[in-house]
Amino acid sequence: MDPVRNPYAPGAGQRPPELAGRGRELDVFDVVLERIARGRPERSLMLTGLRGVGKTVLLNTLRSQAINHLWGTGKIEARPDQSLRRPVAAALHMAVRELTPRHRAPDRIDAFLGVLKAFAQRAAPAGRGGAAPKLRDRWQPGIDVPASSGRADSGDIEIDLVELLTDAAAVATDVGTGVAIFIDEMQDLGAEDVSALCAACHELSQLGAPLIVVGAGLPHLPAVLSAAKSYSERLFRYQRIDRLDRIAADQALCAPAEREEVEYEQKALDLLYEKSGGYPYFVQAYGKATWDHAPRSPITAADVRVAAPEAEAELAVGFFGSRFERATPAEREYMRAMATLALVDGEESGRDDMDAAVPTAEIARALGRKPASLSPARDALIKKGLIYSGERGTVAFTVPHFGRYLRTQPA
Repeated sequence: MDPVRNPYAPGAGQRPPELAGRGRELDVFDVVLERIARGRPERSLMLTGLRGVGKTVLLNTLRSQAINHLWGTGKIEARPDQSLRRPVAAALHMAVRELTPRHRAPDRIDAFLGVLKAFAQRAAPAGRGGAAPKLRDRWQPGIDVPASSGRADSGDIEIDLVELLTDAAAVATDVGTGVAIFIDEMQDLGAEDVSALCAACHELSQLGAPLIVVGAGLPHLPAVLSAAKSYSERLFRYQRIDRLDRIAADQALCAPAEREEVEYEQKALDLLYEKSGGYPYFVQAYGKATWDHAPRSPITAADVRVAAPEAEAELAVGFFGSRFERATPAEREYMRAMATLALVDGEESGRDDMDAAVPTAEIARALGRKPASLSPARDALIKKGLIYSGERGTVAFTVPHFGRYLRTQPA
């Protein structure tokens, strides 16, 4: 097999050669875009799921759909140490630039850019914890109009964001289209920023304005939004992005191979699904390694068995190991206890998923500690994005098969 022709792409946010199993999400978003364009009410969209299920790929694909509908778009990646003000200003700047060539009133565009500049320059009097605002939060966009006054410049992020997004939606209305802001890793936004974003989406929904937010985040993102605003449960359309079913996983492997005139034996596909669990990132990783090791078409189960150790070694270093190294010894001890308990629970219940949620009380009991003494480790792991709490009193890994990986590591 020619490695140059290898079609598989195991990369962070890298679109696979065949976006299998996501047709429903794409169709739903097409309907959302069309409804908003016709003045029909619609909710913003939130994609949730574990790492490696393709949330970023899907987010980028939805953005391409919006662009094809002639919408203005911008995308940001949230970071826990950064205010929303700078990245959202950059995203809206990009979105409005996409609409500008079709707008007949340059003065209207300049007026909005003046508001945008004022928003971007208006840092809060003090940063979190009373510290002075960081330089990056005082960022000034490259906008060749003077900053306006009295609009989106109060310093209160909730007030300012509502006014800014309302004005951006008005620009889109002028050209008969919409604006979509895409936010990846949305669970990493600060509490004030989440609250402001919810308030802005609520206001836009009531006005029927053509601006939506499409967010992607870990499974606990709905809980993050609900903690900010109680009405967020009704404000957004939530779509859980999960692993691929067998048909979609086979399609993700076979469709790009067929374009290269390569086939798989059925037993090879059976083994690849068993190894990958249907998680898109793993499907690509095992597919790439198998292609490189297979001597000829059709690809056999023996080829998969030979290639699997290389795929697993790469995952151990790049996908699992990099995350494991970020944890302190106390945090690793906590995760190992999680992994052991999840295995026992999975074997007793007959589940094929051995990384399910486990009660925090059981972790404390297994470690011989009081639950309160383990709170710092648990909270740090949640902040690092290694575990999440989907339900009160339980935790689970954000990374598929992470428990399996931990169970192979020496203590």
